[in-house]
Amino acid sequence: MATAATERLSRLFVNVRQVPQLLVPPSPSTVSSSEVPKVFWRPYIHTGYRPVHQTWRYYFWTLFQQHNEAINVWTHLVAALILLLRFQQLSQRVDFGQDPHAQPLLIIVVASITYLTFSTLAHLLQAKSEFWHYSFFFMDYVGVALYQYGSALVHYYYAIEPGWHERIRAFYVPAAVLLAWLSCAGSCYAKYRYHQAARLLGRLCQEAPSGLAYALDISPVIHRIYSARSSERDDPALLYHKCQVLFFLISAFFFSHPYPEKWFPGKCHFFGQGHQIFHVFLVLCTLAQIEAVVLDYESRRQIYSELHGDLAHNFSALCLFTVTCSVLTAAYMARKVKRKLSFKEE
Repeated sequence: MATAATERLSRLFVNVRQVPQLLVPPSPSTVSSSEVPKVFWRPYIHTGYRPVHQTWRYYFWTLFQQHNEAINVWTHLVAALILLLRFQQLSQRVDFGQDPHAQPLLIIVVASITYLTFSTLAHLLQAKSEFWHYSFFFMDYVGVALYQYGSALVHYYYAIEPGWHERIRAFYVPAAVLLAWLSCAGSCYAKYRYHQAARLLGRLCQEAPSGLAYALDISPVIHRIYSARSSERDDPALLYHKCQVLFFLISAFFFSHPYPEKWFPGKCHFFGQGHQIFHVFLVLCTLAQIEAVVLDYESRRQIYSELHGDLAHNFSALCLFTVTCSVLTAAYMARKVKRKLSFKEE
C-alpha cells in the first residue's frame, strides 16, 4: 500500500513539474531558405524562416520571437486591436441594431477587423506546413474580398455624390460583388498555380481583379474629391478620404515591388521588407477610411437616405453572398492543394 501511494505521489510530482514547462516558449530558432519548401520563399530573403512541421504551440509562441514574418504579424494584430476598441466606442453612439443606415458602417468595421485578423493568423501560422501555408493564405484572401466589398459599399452608400450615383447605380454594386469574388479567386489560383519565379502570370491573376475592384470602389470618393466646391474642401471627411487614397497607392506600390530588400539583398530578413511597408500603409489607409466613413455617416444622412431609401438590407445580403462565394472558392482551392500535395508525396 505504501509503495503504491509513493508511486502515485511520484507521478503527481512529475506532472506538476511539467506544468511550468508548458508555459515556457520554445527556443527561438530560424533557418535559411534552403531548409524550407520553395513555396515559403520570398525574393531576396535568404534566412529568418521558421522550420516547418513544428507544434501549433511553437508557431503561436513565435508571436514573441524574431523571424521574417514577425513585423507582418504585429502590424495587422495591433491594427485589429485598435479597430476593436474603435468599434466599442462607436457602438456607444451608433445604433447598429435599429438604424438600417448604420448597416454599411457595421459591415466595413467588421470587414476591416476580419481581414486584419485573418492576415495576422496567416502570417503567424502559415509556416506549419505546405498545406497550411496555402490554406491560411486562402483564408486571408477571403478576408480581403470581404474588405473590398465593404469598401465599395460604404463609398457608394455614404461618400457618393448624387450626380455620380445617377451614372453608376445600374452596375456599381453587382460589379463590386463580382470583382471582390474575382479578387479572391484570382489570388487563390495565383497562389496555387504560380511560384514567385512566375511573377508576371501570378501578378496578373492576383493584381488585375484587385486593381479593377479598387478603380471601381474608389470612384465615388475620387469624384467627390474633384467635384468638391471650395466651401467643402475643408470638410474633415474629405481630408480623411484623400489620406486613404494616398496611403493605398503607397501600399499598392510596395505590395507589387520587392523594395527595399531588392536594393539590399540579404539585409532585410527581419526588418525593412516591402511587404512590411505595405502592411503599415494599408493599415493607415483602413484607419483613415473608417474615420472618413464615420464622419460621412454622421453628416450626410439627408443625402444618402434619399439616394438609397431602404436598400441597406439588400446590400447586407449581398455581403453574405460575397463571403459565401469566396469561402467556397477558398475551400475548393484548399482541396486541390491537398490532392496536389498527396500526389507529390506518393
